[in-house]
Amino acid sequence: MSYVKLKAPWLEFDLGEDMQALSWSINAPGFARASRLLWREVRNRDLPEGVDVQQWINAELVRCYSEDAVVMLTSRDITRYEARTASVDGVTVEAVATVGLSNGERVGHRVDYSGRDWGTINVGLGISEGMTQAGLLEAMSIAVQARTAAVMDAGFRVPTGVATGTGTDCVAIAAPEGDQLYAGLHTAIGEAVGRAVYDAVRAGADKWIDETEERQRARA
Repeated sequence: MSYVKLKAPWLEFDLGEDMQALSWSINAPGFARASRLLWREVRNRDLPEGVDVQQWINAELVRCYSEDAVVMLTSRDITRYEARTASVDGVTVEAVATVGLSNGERVGHRVDYSGRDWGTINVGLGISEGMTQAGLLEAMSIAVQARTAAVMDAGFRVPTGVATGTGTDCVAIAAPEGDQLYAGLHTAIGEAVGRAVYDAVRAGADKWIDETEERQRARA
């Protein structure tokens, strides 16, 4: 049984058991083992110029007894996370997302964000179904597709068009080991992954856009 626990600057998604995980996280990229997915809110004071980010986060994980976790970094207010669950034909997927679009990008282009704080989009999800590594790779493709669709539907524009994500997004997915080979859009796993991730990211994107527009109106 998984659960989410907030203790700023950390957000913890406890998977309930040790699982195979897949991500491009800073501390455990590629396939790894994890019983938790973590988010760490960071500010400029945490990462001054010249600091080795990987060394710093590894030390933070040791200090917090969290070496068993996959961790993602964000400057987004960690308390603004979104969690969604989707169940399809006996498969349950739980998705947790922090969404900031301050360094939004449209795929195939780059914007110069030098000197900006980066909110980024970090998505973690746990899948109930036992999967092969190939199945987990396909589930990752669906999660990223759902993330992109949610951002585009939110309609946030950057100089190059409607944003499709940010320049520092990360997705971490986890599932028990099993014999499930497929997780495409025609499968229960793919449907549940897509729905949970889309709903979490869309809610987070809408919230970030509303907050940003409110701040702009207050300054006007």
